[in-house]
Amino acid sequence: MTADGAPLRVGLIGAGAIAAAHLDAWQALGAECVISSRTRPTALAERFGVEIADGADALIDLVDIVGVLAPTPTHLDLALRAIGRGRHVVCEKPLALTSAEAQRLADVADAAGVRLLPAHVVRYFAAYRRIQQEVISGGIGALQTLRLSRAGAGPTTAWFYDENEGGGLIRDLLIHDIDQALWLAGPVTTVRARQDPPSVAGRLSAPVTASVELIHANGVTSRIAGGWLGEGVPFRTSLEAVGTAGALAHDSARETGGAARTPSVDTDSGHLPPQTEDHPYRAQIADFAEAIRTGRDARVTPADGVAAVAVVDAAYASLAAGGAPIPV
Repeated sequence: MTADGAPLRVGLIGAGAIAAAHLDAWQALGAECVISSRTRPTALAERFGVEIADGADALIDLVDIVGVLAPTPTHLDLALRAIGRGRHVVCEKPLALTSAEAQRLADVADAAGVRLLPAHVVRYFAAYRRIQQEVISGGIGALQTLRLSRAGAGPTTAWFYDENEGGGLIRDLLIHDIDQALWLAGPVTTVRARQDPPSVAGRLSAPVTASVELIHANGVTSRIAGGWLGEGVPFRTSLEAVGTAGALAHDSARETGGAARTPSVDTDSGHLPPQTEDHPYRAQIADFAEAIRTGRDARVTPADGVAAVAVVDAAYASLAAGGAPIPV
């Protein structure tokens, strides 16, 4: 609710796979929601009982908070339009196509006095949060190495496979684990990346896998692997943190009776982080709403969103250079 007790008014731009999770999270807070999308908004609107606005600008005029859930190439323009009218913004990851664009968004939001949340939802998964707290508190001694993985069925929407249009395995999927590595080990100085098969003129063919190695400023090495695999492949993630005094591990398959998890949020093909019993999508939105109310930082800051995109930029530069190390 707002300071005067009125319900928050929230508008979501985009009706793709992630929109249902955002709508569920906002409605759990009692927000009044409206959506706008060039494609397929009707079924989503009927399911959640929300109105459909006549375009993005009309939606922005109706609300206090805007969720930018449309494809990545639209993030900069849509977020700038919302910020320009004094709206707080939740922007799905990646925050923008490039780190320069992401930094521009962060700067404009700061100058306008509005809040900007890069939606890196994995920070709100309880298992990842527990590991982060243990690492930061020194529970495993000095952190030495991180190993992270993320794989499942690939998306069915074509733009995800077009690196020229803001898609790409590293940019869309492995950015989750890049953000985790930054959260756990801090700034990155050098990035190496490989992809199999390589893209051809910026186009990916599935199945496709990639690996990214990060060298952090503190000497920690993070090794990230993932893939968009065959149709129906369940979603599975893992994280291992190794320190001088111990190690911590998480494997989503072990937490679901030995079987990898099939997502329960609406997705086109099971390529999104799944909703779990701890409701990470709801936790993410509740954290942002509280940050707006109190003025404190949310768990993910605009600077975090910029940093993740900067590492992604370096990863694609490394791919273009045949896997050579690229400074960040």
